[in-house]
Amino acid sequence: MSNTVNKNIVLCGVGGQGTVLASKLIAAAAMEKGLRVMSAETIGMAQRGGNVFSNLRIGDSMHAPLLQSGQADVILGFEPGETVRMLHYLKPGGTVITNCRPVKPTTATLTGSSYDGTEMIAYLRENLAPEKLLVVDGQAAIDELGSPRILNMVLLGAAIRTGEIGLTEDDIKKAMDRLIKPAFMEMNLKAFGFYRA
Repeated sequence: MSNTVNKNIVLCGVGGQGTVLASKLIAAAAMEKGLRVMSAETIGMAQRGGNVFSNLRIGDSMHAPLLQSGQADVILGFEPGETVRMLHYLKPGGTVITNCRPVKPTTATLTGSSYDGTEMIAYLRENLAPEKLLVVDGQAAIDELGSPRILNMVLLGAAIRTGEIGLTEDDIKKAMDRLIKPAFMEMNLKAFGFYRA
């Protein structure tokens, strides 16, 4: 990856899914390679399950951290409804990597809604070319590894292996060494390597 590479990435989910840490790991890995990085997070009542999204820009062709509609090369979605909500940021030919398992919003719980994310995944499949959509079952990883706190690493690993982020697994692992406490490294490394298409 050279210093002329430009990537615009949107990461989105809800509070508690580790969206911000995933964004920081990508940013740290890119900076370690000498690339210019700009980022901005929008966190709405995140501790109560509100939406969280990050704009992450890598390269020399940007002048502000926020993306406009149609500029994202990649959307990394931690919750299918949030992924669909951010879809307007995706540029033509861009790639979406998303978790298929929803986080049921409070309004759906209170009204008895049957929201299970399937409509959102169906919408993505109808509107994106198959090679531009990767759907990951994050819950399967959580069940196998025994921790709900590793979803971000599962999705980050899947995204890196698509090649669309422009960084390698080793780049991210080096950033993990710097940003993740040693006590949590083994579990996070297992999660990062969990999903292989």
